[in-house]
Amino acid sequence: MIDVDALSAFAAVIDTGSFSAAAERLGQTPSGISRAIARLESQLGMTLMHRTTRRQDLTEEGDWLLGRARKILAELEETEAQVAARRSRPSGLVRVNAATPALDHLVAPLVPAFLDAYPLIRLELASGETLVDLIEERADVAIRIGQLADSSLNARRLGSSALRLLAAPSYLARHGAPATVQALGAHRLLGFTAPATLNTWPLADAAGEGVTVTPAVAASSGETLRHLGLAGAGIACLADFLTRADVAAGRLVPVLEAHTLPWSQPVWAVFYKQGALAPRVAALVDFLAERLGATLLTR
Repeated sequence: MIDVDALSAFAAVIDTGSFSAAAERLGQTPSGISRAIARLESQLGMTLMHRTTRRQDLTEEGDWLLGRARKILAELEETEAQVAARRSRPSGLVRVNAATPALDHLVAPLVPAFLDAYPLIRLELASGETLVDLIEERADVAIRIGQLADSSLNARRLGSSALRLLAAPSYLARHGAPATVQALGAHRLLGFTAPATLNTWPLADAAGEGVTVTPAVAASSGETLRHLGLAGAGIACLADFLTRADVAAGRLVPVLEAHTLPWSQPVWAVFYKQGALAPRVAALVDFLAERLGATLLTR
C-alpha cells in the first residue's frame, strides 16, 4: 500500500519548490522529507524527480503520479472534514430494537425531542418480544430490561423500573382485593409465557423471598398484559414505566402494597462496539440516558 505521508511529502516538494519549504509546511525536517520521497520511489520502483541543488524536475512518471497524488490527498482531506462534521453534527441511520413496552413507553415519547436535537439522524424502530442478535438484525442499539446474559455486548444502564401488582377497579369490584399473599391463590393472575423468572412476583413469602405464580392467562408481551389488566381480566405484575399513567388516572390500582418487596428491573441500552462508538449511535444512547433519568429510578 502506498505511504500516504510520503505522497504528501512528494506533493509538498513540488508545490513549494524545495525540500526545506516542504519540510516547514509539513512540520518535518528536510532530511525526513528526502527519506520519505526516497521510500516512495523505492516502493513504486520508479524515479519521480531529478534533484539538483536549485530545483526538482519531475520525470514523466513523477508528473503522472503527482496528478493522482493530488486527487488522493484531496479525497483524504475531504473525508477528514466529513468525519469531523459527523462528530460535531451526527448524521445517518440508527436502528433501534426493543420489546414493545419499552419502545412504546420509553423510546417513542422521546423521539420528537431527539430529532429536534439531531435533525440529520434518522431512526428505524423495530419491536419484538424476544432477544435479538444485534449483528444479525443489523440493530445499532437494543433497549433491554432485566439482567443481561450476553457478555460480548457493551451496555449502558439507563436506570431501573419498580415492579408492582396491579388490577383494574372493575376486576376488584367483582372479585375483591386480596388481603394477604396466601389469598392471591384464589385470584385470576396474569403472567408471562417466558422467561419463567418474570412470573416470580415481588411478594414476601414465609422465607422473605418472591412468590412464583401460575398465570391463568400468559402473554409474551408486557403491553398485552397491561391491556388485559385494564380490561379487568385479572391481577398482573408489571413495570412502573409501563403503568405509571394508568395508576395516576385510576385505571389500574395497586394490590398488596404492604406485602410488595422493593424489586426493580434494570433498563439497558445495549450496543455492539469495536473501537469508538459511531457518533450517531452515541448521540442516541447519551440522549436516552439523560432523558430517561427523569422517568426511571437511578438505582
